[in-house]
Amino acid sequence: MSDNDTDDVRTDGSGTGIVSPDDETPAWSERKERTQGLSRLTYEYFERARREDQDLRQQSDYVERDVLAFPAWPHEMMRNIALTSFFVGMILFVSATLPPEMPNPANSGVTPAIILPDWYLYWSFGLLKLGPLNPELSILGGSKLMADRTYGVLANVVVVGFVAIVPFLNKGSARRPVEQPFWAAVGMSGVIFSLTIAALSIKNLVPMDSHLLFDLTFLVPIISATITYAVLKTMREGYMFDLNRRYYRLRPPK
Repeated sequence: MSDNDTDDVRTDGSGTGIVSPDDETPAWSERKERTQGLSRLTYEYFERARREDQDLRQQSDYVERDVLAFPAWPHEMMRNIALTSFFVGMILFVSATLPPEMPNPANSGVTPAIILPDWYLYWSFGLLKLGPLNPELSILGGSKLMADRTYGVLANVVVVGFVAIVPFLNKGSARRPVEQPFWAAVGMSGVIFSLTIAALSIKNLVPMDSHLLFDLTFLVPIISATITYAVLKTMREGYMFDLNRRYYRLRPPK
């Protein structure tokens, strides 16, 4: 037995470890540059995680390694700190280089020509413009059962209620859209409908015929749901086959 076989595998960055050389392994000059600060800590985290992962893969009895976890410190914390620092730095950089323009203060004595809510409420504002769907009952002499505004508020209640009840209807254990194509299609149609109804709320600013935009508001979500369901349904058989094959390779049947 050689000396290399008797040495303990070090995973703290100071030993050699069982790591096969590849293109992702940094050169010695690159390692010396990462000697201090957050860059050094980030490098040590990724290097140590890579070494431990490689060691666990070779020590596993199965074809694929067991499902294992790493401690929160320093593995998860160092990764989160690195990602948080990157995004915070990008926000500060963008805010410093591209500051928002401050327009003139609003005139309280003049009503704007177009009044719109905040952008994240466009979908709710669009539901208030569903007056053409408010039925006119002949039994009432051709008049509407309720006012258009009341109808729009009721539409908001129905949509929000449906979104709130979906988690109670879908109680499956699936974590991927391909495992439940129907509910994935429902979610996709909801996302597309929120975008189309938001476009309907600002139809005065959209370069499209208002009647065509109204029709597309309900037609596009149905088409997107159909396509999503068809694609995921086609992928589901092959996906479940691969998933079962991987499971039995990790956990051979007794």
